[in-house]
Amino acid sequence: MIVKVDQTNIMEAASVHSVSWQESHSSFCTPEFIALHTPEHQRIYLQNKIDNGSTVYMFVEKEPIGIVSVIGNLIEDLYVLPSHQNQGHGTQLLQFAMNHCDGIPTLWILENNMKAEKLYRKMGFKETGRVNAVASGLDEIEFALA
Repeated sequence: MIVKVDQTNIMEAASVHSVSWQESHSSFCTPEFIALHTPEHQRIYLQNKIDNGSTVYMFVEKEPIGIVSVIGNLIEDLYVLPSHQNQGHGTQLLQFAMNHCDGIPTLWILENNMKAEKLYRKMGFKETGRVNAVASGLDEIEFALA
């Protein structure tokens, strides 16, 4: 089941975000930077997103296992706990987010996130040609549903 994140469940969503973010960024961020992304840090991050107009959703089975956010036609923060990846949950969250976009769904991914790119391409997303430099030698690439 996918539920909207609010004050009653934001810490659960933040915990999922923290664990998943740390895992997905561990190969290219310093351990010190990774350690900053605690559940409390991610709660503040998610609350700021909500306060600025994003809707955050959480995938829950027996326990929370994934999150995604949508603002307008932009999909962000698609994370699934490492222990629940490769089971179709990311696909379900992405499809849900796509259905909640105001227009043609778009998203940004780090150029080195091959797992995410594979999922997005499988779901019909294509590169738009827009790129953001986020760190020295690391870019974000925009994808849109074709």
